[in-house]
Amino acid sequence: MSVELTRDGGIATVTFSDPPVNLYSLRLHEEFDAALEQVEAELPRVLVIRAEGRIVSGGVDVSEFNSRTSREVTKELYDRMLELPDRVEALPIPTVFAAHALTLTWAFEVALACDLLLTSEKARFGLVERVIGLTPTMGGTQRLAARAGVARAKELVFTGAQYDAATLERWNVVNRVYAADAFEEEVRSFAEGLADGPTKAFGAAKDILRQYEAGGVPAANAATTSIASALFDTEDLRHGMESFLTDGPGNATFHGR
Repeated sequence: MSVELTRDGGIATVTFSDPPVNLYSLRLHEEFDAALEQVEAELPRVLVIRAEGRIVSGGVDVSEFNSRTSREVTKELYDRMLELPDRVEALPIPTVFAAHALTLTWAFEVALACDLLLTSEKARFGLVERVIGLTPTMGGTQRLAARAGVARAKELVFTGAQYDAATLERWNVVNRVYAADAFEEEVRSFAEGLADGPTKAFGAAKDILRQYEAGGVPAANAATTSIASALFDTEDLRHGMESFLTDGPGNATFHGR
């Protein structure tokens, strides 16, 4: 098994496992594509991405780079690699990356493309491309800058060092850090809370934040009312308002429609 999709209620989980250290390869990417096609075809309420094994990933199979014979074909490879985090980021549902251990290069970049990054206290992260004279190619630099600021992104990329989960939580890169012995249970509980929510409204929030990332508060303001008013046609909003008026806040049951 390299990439497997499982479903449990409203939660879909994509698990990757390519022993011994879960390196990125084009073959692994193709299996991710197949799993994401299933996710897109039947959207869950939340998607969790996780890894099996001693570590999340030791990085990229460098032979994928070394086999390229020109700048042009190298760019084709990098364009292909960037498609994976971009595809995850574009999903209209909440996405969670669960990192239980060492998470380097491509896996860290996919994690940064997810809405939320949940980690074990034992997890460590790094963009270590400097060891081969490269810079990150899957969006990690810019997505780090969006979360932690340009100076922190430069630090991670320039040093190639590994950073613990607690440090990255302080820098707003990691959302939650959990005890290692409770990690799986905590991730599951967090995902269940998202899956019980108004999924369409979460998608709307993602749309507004995309506008913010592209053009700041003015761009987000220009789009917000159109995005939010479209929720008028959702079952969840109609039920949520009726439940609020009838039963008070916090009693609505949402179905993601």
